Amino acid sequence: MLTTIAAGRVFDFSHAVGRGAISGLGFRLAVALAAGEGDTIYAVNRGWEQIQNVPWNKAQLGTRIGKLTIPAEPGDEDVVCDFSKPGDGPGEMIWPAGIALDSEENVYVTDEWLTRVSIFDKDGNYLRHWGSAGSSDGEFNGPSGIGIDQQDTLYIVDSRNHRVQKFTKDGEFLSKWGSLGSAEGQFNSPWGLTVDQEGNVYVADHKNHRVQKFTPDGTFLMQFGRGYGTGKGQLNRPTDVAVDPEGDVYVCDWANHRVQVFGPDGKFITSLIGDAQELSKSAKLSLAASPDAMKRRREVRSLEREWRFSYPTAVVFDEKHGRVIVSDTQRNRLQIYNKVKNYTTAARTI
Repeated sequence: MLTTIAAGRVFDFSHAVGRGAISGLGFRLAVALAAGEGDTIYAVNRGWEQIQNVPWNKAQLGTRIGKLTIPAEPGDEDVVCDFSKPGDGPGEMIWPAGIALDSEENVYVTDEWLTRVSIFDKDGNYLRHWGSAGSSDGEFNGPSGIGIDQQDTLYIVDSRNHRVQKFTKDGEFLSKWGSLGSAEGQFNSPWGLTVDQEGNVYVADHKNHRVQKFTPDGTFLMQFGRGYGTGKGQLNRPTDVAVDPEGDVYVCDWANHRVQVFGPDGKFITSLIGDAQELSKSAKLSLAASPDAMKRRREVRSLEREWRFSYPTAVVFDEKHGRVIVSDTQRNRLQIYNKVKNYTTAARTI
């Protein structure tokens, strides 16, 4: 189903972007996304460790931040640059996890392994980093999701400390909330985070199988998701959350291989499961370079499994183009849905 209509909303599949690659117009386990000015999209490529007989801090492939332009017209996407690389030095990364942009489009990236936040300018030049390991105020144990509000205040998921911490953009600790548990305001290994236009904070509570919404000071407001399961509105290890200007909430239902959409009131609207019936531009170029691979592909009885999401880990709502962009992480690509307004259908004739 390329066009999904539910509860007055229309999500129309646009196209896929990218392929498996360690650089350029491709991805290597993209786990976080951010939308910049114009058509710009930033992607955190976590990479993986597969180089033998080298030091632990140089063993990864494809770990980087990719900066892309993805215009509205399918096929017009292009690479701007890649920046950062594997390592534990200034500006390098081991387990990058979250990304957010401040008002000047400086790029903030959390690193679970290095327990720090690295900051780059929009051209990828390293500026500084801050953060240290621990459980005291301002310290981290597995920082992951990050969001920045309109006043450039940072909210960071401190995953293995089961809390959210609030900072100035220079790393000055402001406040915190949360503890290990399943009650309102508690967390179990939270992961993704976003901030809406009113400054409310949404947290993907990974092992509690829900998303929680808070005021900027950490007061619990409401919950999205009906607990663990595969049914409508149920979640299985959610990893990220996004909110559009109308207040609709998009949740990466990671282990259920889908993105679930909820209304501002928490009611389930629909699920997006991936609709990439056509390969991306870069994937087509790769396939065209291998005639044997193209033959084998044409022998497959059904390619439907390939259309669908496989462990989608990140979602962002691109307000400029009114579209939902999902990192189809295990398939190393993005899938894009336009949220269509004033959608009409042709009248049936008999």
